[in-house]
Amino acid sequence: MGRKWNNIKEKKASKDANTSRIYAKFGREIYVAAKQGEPDPESNQALKVVLERAKTYSVPKTIIDRAIEKAKGGSEENFDELRYEGFGPNGSMVIVDALTNNVNRTAAEVRAAFSKNGGNLGVTGSVSYMFEATAVIGLEGKTADEVLEILMEADVDVRDILEEDDAVIVYADQDQFYAIQEAFKNVGITEFTVAELTMLAQNDVTLPEDGQIKFEKMLDVLEDIEDVQRVYHNVDLGE
Repeated sequence: MGRKWNNIKEKKASKDANTSRIYAKFGREIYVAAKQGEPDPESNQALKVVLERAKTYSVPKTIIDRAIEKAKGGSEENFDELRYEGFGPNGSMVIVDALTNNVNRTAAEVRAAFSKNGGNLGVTGSVSYMFEATAVIGLEGKTADEVLEILMEADVDVRDILEEDDAVIVYADQDQFYAIQEAFKNVGITEFTVAELTMLAQNDVTLPEDGQIKFEKMLDVLEDIEDVQRVYHNVDLGE
């Protein structure tokens, strides 16, 4: 297991102080999920997953409703789902997921973010083999043993269950995301500290000070790109 999720989320929260940026990215992701299937989370599992994630980031209902209504209204706006893989300073590994209506623009902006900050884009598969697609679900008020018992009763497979700070975090294959949440909801647990589908690095790297500064700048530039939804990496950002 790679980094503890609470450490990742704390660092992400410090980077994502601009909540309007977070909300805009969720609005786009909700619209795409609703447009690709039924605009009803009860019959569209992809949409349901996005809405569960949005809930843990306190995305306002107005933004969620606006994105779903836009999809219902038959908007002609279409987005391509793209994944870029590359290397940051000192050989660090980075995965960038984007939703874009202009592939050339996004490619140029992502390439520039890498090249101007000591990194370079790689080919598909160049770094993703060092990451694991993972469902991460966290909750408070239970012990790891109690969570394990709930999931065993529901016959849900998980990779790991860890107590991290004041929460219990469940790590599993992404296809178990919905089953884990249903297992908890069946015993009355409906609030989660985290509900994410992510890419976790198998191993972290610690960069020298100059490499760390370059990497964090690159990370900021990538996350500021409008079309970039999420960035995954294998760097220990420290305290």
